[in-house]
Amino acid sequence: MMRSLFAGVSGLQNHQTRMDVVGNNIANVNTTGFKRGRVNFQDMLYQQLAGAARPTEDLGGINPKEVGLGMSVASIDTIHLQGALQTTGVPTDLALMGTGFFVLKSGEQTFYTRAGTFGLDNQGTLVNPANGMRVQGWMAQDQLLDVSRDVEDLVIPVGSKDPAKATTQVNFACNLDKRIPELPEDPTPAQVRASTWRSSIKVYDSFGDVHTLQVDFTRVPGANNSWNATATVDPLSDPPTNAAVGLGEAAPATGGPNVFTVNFDNDGLLLSVIDGAGNESGGAGQVVMNIAFDVLGTTPGADGAPIRQAFTLDLGTVGGYERNITQYAQESSTKMVEQDGYAMGYLDNFKIDQNGVITGVFSNGTNRVLGQVALASFANQGGLEKAGENTFVQSTNSGLANIGPARVAGKGKVISGALEMSNVDLADQFVDMIVTQRGFQANSRTIQTADQLLQELLTLKR
Repeated sequence: MMRSLFAGVSGLQNHQTRMDVVGNNIANVNTTGFKRGRVNFQDMLYQQLAGAARPTEDLGGINPKEVGLGMSVASIDTIHLQGALQTTGVPTDLALMGTGFFVLKSGEQTFYTRAGTFGLDNQGTLVNPANGMRVQGWMAQDQLLDVSRDVEDLVIPVGSKDPAKATTQVNFACNLDKRIPELPEDPTPAQVRASTWRSSIKVYDSFGDVHTLQVDFTRVPGANNSWNATATVDPLSDPPTNAAVGLGEAAPATGGPNVFTVNFDNDGLLLSVIDGAGNESGGAGQVVMNIAFDVLGTTPGADGAPIRQAFTLDLGTVGGYERNITQYAQESSTKMVEQDGYAMGYLDNFKIDQNGVITGVFSNGTNRVLGQVALASFANQGGLEKAGENTFVQSTNSGLANIGPARVAGKGKVISGALEMSNVDLADQFVDMIVTQRGFQANSRTIQTADQLLQELLTLKR
C-alpha cells in the first residue's frame, strides 16, 4: 500500500523536473544560441516478492515477482542541433554553421558559446558586450597568422594608421601598334609625336606623396621592331626630379640617361632592352629596368644631394605575352599597369570571412589581415556544463577543448552579420508540456487512490 504512495510521489517530483526543463526551453525560445534540454526518465529499484525458478522435469520455469518503487530522472540532455540563422547585417555578429564553439575569456577562466553577439569596446577588443567576456583568437604578426600559438584577445584597432609604403615595383604591360603610320618624307615634330604612345601611372615615395611616372614610346626610324622609350617622373616638376633609367641591380645615378630601347622579334614578343648606357638585357628571363628620381622637398643627405628613391620597371619576360609588353598590329594600349606603393591610411572598416579571418580595410585602399577567430570542439559536447549567460564550461566528461581555426578538423564555418537562433521547437515543447501535465496528473491520482485505500483500512474497526 505504501509503495504506491512513494511511487506516485516520485512521479510527481520528476514530472515537475521535466516541466521545469520544458518551461526553461520555452522561456529561451528567442535566446541567441540557446540549446534546448530534454529529460529522460528511468524506472527505479524493484522489491522482489518471489524469485525466478528454473524448469524441472515435472514443472516449467517460474518468472520472478517484482514490484517497482517508482521512477527517477535518467538524464537531462542538451540537444546541440543547429539553430536557424538570422541575418543582422552587423559585422561583429557571428554565427556558426556546423560544429564548434566560440572561445571567451573572463580573467583566466575560459568559457564557450554559440551566441556570437559580439562588439568592440573602447580599446577595440572584440568582446561580448553583455558581460565583457573577451573573444579569443590569434592576432596576425607581419600579415601572418600562426594558429599554433596560444589564443589571445582579438583587437581591431579602428582608426589606427597604416604607414605609407614607397613604390618598389611597377609592372608594365602594354601593346605597341606594329602598323607603321604613313608619314611624309620630312615629318614635322607634331607628326612624329602623333606616332608616340604615352603611358603614365602614379607612384609613391616613402612619405606617401604621389608622383607621376610617364613613359613615352616612339618608333625608331627605319626599324620595324624597335621603339625608343623615355621615362620621366613628374614631367612638369620645376626643378626636375632627374629621373634616370638603367639595367642592372644598382639604381642609376643622378643625371644618368632616362632613355632605353625596346626590341621585339617578328612574332611581336619582347626580345631585348638596351639602356641609355648601351647595356643590353640577357637573352632570356625577366626584363627589369631600374628607375631612380630625386624626392623633392626632403632634407638632403650627408653629401648635400637630394634624397633619391629607386624602384623597378618590370617589362615582362623575353618571349612572353601575358603581363608583357608586346608589339601586335592592334591599337596601342595599356592593358595593365600595377605598382605596390600607397599613401598613409586609416583603418576604416573590417570584415570577417567564413574561416574567421579578420581583414582590415584601410582608407588608402589596402587590405590587411588583422587576426582570426578561434573555435573549440569537444569529443562529447553534450558533456559540457551550462554556466549561464549563453556559455558552457568544460567538464570531466566533455573531453578537452580542441581549439583551432574554422573549417579544420570538423569545425564549422563562421558567418558574419548573422546570429544563430535558439533550436527550441515550440510545437514540440507544447506537446511535451501536455504529456508532462498528464503524467503529473496521473501520478497525483495514484496518491489520491492510495490514500482512499488507507482510509478504508482505518474504517474497518467502525
